Amino acid sequence: MLSPESIAKIDYELTKYPSDRRQAAVMSALRIAQAEKGWLSKEIIAFVADYLGIPAIAALEVATFYNMYDLEPVGKYKITVCTNISCMLRDADQIVDHLQCKLGVGFNETTPDGKFTLKEGECMGACGGAPLFHVNNTKMHESLTPSKVDEILEGLK
Repeated sequence: MLSPESIAKIDYELTKYPSDRRQAAVMSALRIAQAEKGWLSKEIIAFVADYLGIPAIAALEVATFYNMYDLEPVGKYKITVCTNISCMLRDADQIVDHLQCKLGVGFNETTPDGKFTLKEGECMGACGGAPLFHVNNTKMHESLTPSKVDEILEGLK
């Protein structure tokens, strides 16, 4: 279900933990699986659990707890906007309105071309750079303004 490259990455993550603590690699293994597949189906979650030698429910609990895991298909670019208090006090609502208008979608929706999915996120731990968002859980953009958002979106096209 996963490529040899992804299995090798999971195997590398497993080297970081004692051999009797394979469950410790579940977050990394799910991240690797999601990077390959684009999202985590129940079958992929069960595959990861089986590979780690843990119950499928243990991996599913992790995947459903953290918002960085996508349990349904998302666009090529998942934009997760922080809407916690620090970002809201620094005009995150304007960034949300601008994104929704520009993309034509609301939270938890994907543009018709499958390019962008807009998500709402909790605190991302970079309050000094508020307002901010993540793209695909990997690239954070801080101190956003509507014009900066436009530049970022243009760069993703």
